[in-house]
Amino acid sequence: MKMKKISNGWLATIVVVLVIALDQALKVWVKTHFYYGESIDITSWFKLQFIENNGMAFGMELGSKIFLTWFRIIAVALFIYYLYKLRTRSDVPRGYIVCIAMITAGAMGNVIDCIFYGVIFNAPSFPDVAQLFPPGGGYESLFNGRVVDMLYFPLCEWDWPTWMPLCGGNHFVFFQPIFNIADSALSVSVVVLIIFYSRFLAAPEKTDDTTPDSDN
Repeated sequence: MKMKKISNGWLATIVVVLVIALDQALKVWVKTHFYYGESIDITSWFKLQFIENNGMAFGMELGSKIFLTWFRIIAVALFIYYLYKLRTRSDVPRGYIVCIAMITAGAMGNVIDCIFYGVIFNAPSFPDVAQLFPPGGGYESLFNGRVVDMLYFPLCEWDWPTWMPLCGGNHFVFFQPIFNIADSALSVSVVVLIIFYSRFLAAPEKTDDTTPDSDN
């Protein structure tokens, strides 16, 4: 007997819930087990290093905190609406659905930090670690939380020769940004979307209850 294929809507829901659950579980664990700035080596090229930022993906800071938070919230709402519209599209590949769901989950994962982390965590001094739901309250007000980052991949590093202009004598590390699972889901999905599925972004809308058989 042929098993019924999962619908676009359920596929998107599963991806979003899974990414957010993994992202938040790692953030809460790092937040409550690492003091700020603490780092542990997983391999020579992969570390867990606890930092926080007020900005967007990979620690960038653009604009005011409240503006960025509301921008994320609006973006998440638009992506959720787009996924809702895609649930009956028979002309859209499953990979495209997964990419849009991962972008939605990535944005939502950092929105959760911005909205709630300032209220549910404290910010103790070194070397203490943060406490979840501290008796004395959080370190900031609602919508002013900081995004937790911890994934650090210093793949290689070297010292530039002193004779080189501008960077001579400086120590260089590749790859320097520290990020989280939400950032990874969002960034990887955008790249895959551009390379493999960009033509579907401008595809005319269809409403068909038939789920596509192709996974590509």
